[in-house]
Amino acid sequence: MGSFKRIAAAVAVAASMCLVNVARADDLEKIQSAGKLSVAMSGVFPPFSFVDDNNKVVGFDVDIASEIARRLKVEPEIITTQWDGIIAGLVTKRYDTIIGSMTINEERKKAVDFVGPYYRSGIGVFVKKGSSSTKLSDLDGKTVGATLGEVSEKWARDQNKFDLRTYKGLPELMLELNSGRVDAIVSDDVPVIVAIHKSGAAIEQIKDSSLPKYDIGIAIRKENPELAAAMQKALDDMMADGTYEAIAKKWIGMDIRN
Repeated sequence: MGSFKRIAAAVAVAASMCLVNVARADDLEKIQSAGKLSVAMSGVFPPFSFVDDNNKVVGFDVDIASEIARRLKVEPEIITTQWDGIIAGLVTKRYDTIIGSMTINEERKKAVDFVGPYYRSGIGVFVKKGSSSTKLSDLDGKTVGATLGEVSEKWARDQNKFDLRTYKGLPELMLELNSGRVDAIVSDDVPVIVAIHKSGAAIEQIKDSSLPKYDIGIAIRKENPELAAAMQKALDDMMADGTYEAIAKKWIGMDIRN
């Protein structure tokens, strides 16, 4: 999922901050001193992060973030924010990390460092059951929905053959497809598959082996090797002792490491 339009600005801010704070302490020290790890995510990406009936942010990413914080011996602080400005918020120190199903790519690596990957996902294209569109080429010139700022939105835009509409998150995408206001939606495949199974929605995936797969990582500010090492160890230990698999099966129904 960080707006590509804002990444260049985030890089510039990061560079200026590094020049000013050459001798600054690693973020791990600050997190431990504060006793909390502030974690950003969208909050509109079920089952990874979403608001439940008790108005609480829950999901796979929330549980992963909380477990990492516990292993760092601090408390988690979950912050929801608009996805298209989430990297800029990290660079300008509004929070300590992004654990929000963010795809690792070279453009984002210019602005932030990544821990992980902590799972793999891919772009999925979905239509209503019974649609006349059964393959990707059938969608040429059709109306396609995507979440603003996600890698899937950039992929759809780069195809230059859809009438692309952008939305805030997966729930809105599903509503638009179910209502017939878009012919198809493009998104990370795992959350849509889970949503279909849970809701029984009459939606099906267009299978195409050419669609890309991605590593999903945890973003932190650059120049923080101690924090990166500590978070990577926490993640590795979770995967080794069964905690990660339990969280994945709770929210996804399967292990999604590969």
